[in-house]
Amino acid sequence: MSYEFSDFGRHLGGGSGIGELMEDLGHALAGGGPDLRMLGGGQPARIPEMQAVWRRRIEELLAEPGGLDRALTTYDPPQGNPRLLGAIAGLFRRTFGWQIGPENIAVTCGGQTAFFLLFNLLAGRMPDASRRKILLPLVPEYIGYSDQGTDGGLFHSLPPLIETTGPHEFKYRVDFDRLHITPDIAAICASRPTNPSGNVLTDAEIARLSDLAERHRIPLIIDNAYGAPFPGIIFETATPFWQPHCILTYSLSKIGLPGTRTGIVIGPPEIIRALGSMSAIVGLSNPNIGQQIILPLVESGEILRLSREVVRPFYQAKRDLALQAAAEAFGDDIDWAVHRSEGALFLWFHFPGLPIATRELYQRLKRRGVLVIPGEYFFFGLADTPWKHREECIRVSYAMDEPIVRDGLHAIADEVRRAGP
Repeated sequence: MSYEFSDFGRHLGGGSGIGELMEDLGHALAGGGPDLRMLGGGQPARIPEMQAVWRRRIEELLAEPGGLDRALTTYDPPQGNPRLLGAIAGLFRRTFGWQIGPENIAVTCGGQTAFFLLFNLLAGRMPDASRRKILLPLVPEYIGYSDQGTDGGLFHSLPPLIETTGPHEFKYRVDFDRLHITPDIAAICASRPTNPSGNVLTDAEIARLSDLAERHRIPLIIDNAYGAPFPGIIFETATPFWQPHCILTYSLSKIGLPGTRTGIVIGPPEIIRALGSMSAIVGLSNPNIGQQIILPLVESGEILRLSREVVRPFYQAKRDLALQAAAEAFGDDIDWAVHRSEGALFLWFHFPGLPIATRELYQRLKRRGVLVIPGEYFFFGLADTPWKHREECIRVSYAMDEPIVRDGLHAIADEVRRAGP
């Protein structure tokens, strides 16, 4: 039997480039065997010290009268557990002096859901039949945003300035000379640090984007999935930023709880009330278990200590080993560069003059049991103008064990050499 889908259903249910890619990765994982080198996903590492914290919290919930029942058998309000909302507000007030309260905070079913709700709340078709878009001040940007609009065409993006910062190293910067806020822009959005490149917008860039947003009376959305102050996978000085027109998103995934699907949004009360309403409509309530696991860690501030003393050093050490392995694998006989690794879980490689698109490089590597993500998927929202750079980049995760990362990088280098000059 054939069913006719709505425009909404066709857009979200008809497949996408990244959906096909992730399905491909899933099949490869299922059949890849023990020799598969999975460098293409966003799965965080299992950090032993953090695993011990989660086990301790489960034991505490089991020992506390009614603790596990509260986590598993009750509905919290759609905006989130009131005690947790108050704890988050208190943490940011004490630590950074932000003047926020529970009315500024909402919990969502993961960060991905937060962006689906936010983007479609602010942009798309408006009551006057006009259309508004989300401005990405630079790409490459997180591929999970790309198909979030309920009817497509949600983003306007700008290519970055590319600065050479060292031998075989570069950095993306916002091209403010090309950044113009037109009447059809509903919000500015950037991740910090950025998935895929590990780029961290500087404090000056964030302040300038904030000034632009405030001047045009639109929100600035900052995605802190990997950022400060938690989970803190950020290796440069980056001050957490808040202004009343800002919307900040956080997640428990990269601190080590991806399965709990817990996102946190800090924003203007009007936005937060709308998110609570949307959460009630699409899901009644949000998962409780992550909120209960994290609650005392937020109340005590331990979440900041763990981010600073456990999570960040763990990933920084893995980053350093991966960069060393890349230098050994690629050497000086091929043209390559890596984006300055300032945070997140990835290295972002550029191979200038690569004679094949990185989608083809991806296929060749997959046949060798090495999975990466081709860069073309991260350059969305651009005008359809040729730009070879976006066909010359790949994203590589360094969250796996060191031998897997090292072997995978050597295989990448070998295939790049085989591809030609």
